[in-house]
Amino acid sequence: MALGSLKFDYRALCPYAWHIYFVIVAMLVLVLFIGKTVGGSQRWIPLGFFNLQPSELAKIGIVIVMSSWLASDDKLEYGFIDVAKLLFLTFIPAYLIYKQPDLGTAVLVCLLSCCLIFMAGVRWIVVLTLLGVGAASMPLAWNLLKPYQKARILAFLNPEKDPQGSGYHLLQSKIAVGSGGLFGKGYLQGTQAHLNFLPEVHTDFAFSIWAEEWGFIGSVVLILLYGLMIQRGLHIAYTSRERFGSLLAFGITAMLFLQIVINLFMVLGMLPVVGIPLPLISYGGSSVIVTMLGIGLLLNIRLRRFLFQK
Repeated sequence: MALGSLKFDYRALCPYAWHIYFVIVAMLVLVLFIGKTVGGSQRWIPLGFFNLQPSELAKIGIVIVMSSWLASDDKLEYGFIDVAKLLFLTFIPAYLIYKQPDLGTAVLVCLLSCCLIFMAGVRWIVVLTLLGVGAASMPLAWNLLKPYQKARILAFLNPEKDPQGSGYHLLQSKIAVGSGGLFGKGYLQGTQAHLNFLPEVHTDFAFSIWAEEWGFIGSVVLILLYGLMIQRGLHIAYTSRERFGSLLAFGITAMLFLQIVINLFMVLGMLPVVGIPLPLISYGGSSVIVTMLGIGLLLNIRLRRFLFQK
């Protein structure tokens, strides 16, 4: 997938950004009717040989369409009306993802949109106003959450209150991370995973098992590698010679960064448990495809940076 995304000029995506957007929205609508349900969530379209998760495609799709929109505008700063249009564009796929339900990915899509708007330039009065409106709407947002989502947030605040229920995942994750010590227990020697104490070890809590088996040293090495990847992504965005490439590279880097930070903070008990995979570590076909596509586009932008003049 990464090599395939190097075969074409990434600027060819710009004219088709809206086509990509409507296809993804159509798939998100379709998944609500014919989607495969796993663990109470209806997120996958069964294709026989593969279960496609449109919400994963929505992450990179919103980056492409937002980058295309912002690149076509020469404004140095965006006001209330411009930001409202961009946020409405984001709200449609985010709401459809929330209905699956998948609150974590819905919030991630919104954060990606905000990152790109901020990168493109927005008036500070708009930022402060949105922060104020967001803070004031928290009680309403709380009432819109489903019972299990509220339970996850309450478990994050006090996991010991329900150690056998909503706080179980978080407590077992902390045990796994802490029991790894300095050098870890060794490959396939982690008890939390292999004795089935910690659920979802191959997806949401993959880092917990990594920390248990490879310890603090192995965890630091992994985080440093992630840091290097993010640094290179930002460098590609900075050195791109045209606006679309710069915004696209920044958006993809933000997508990877947000997933890494949210997942790590989640397994360490610093954020509520949400279904955000750890790039290149967590199991998941659609997630791997999107991650590799994003990395391929970054390389694509880097490869063609000398073809354009400032």
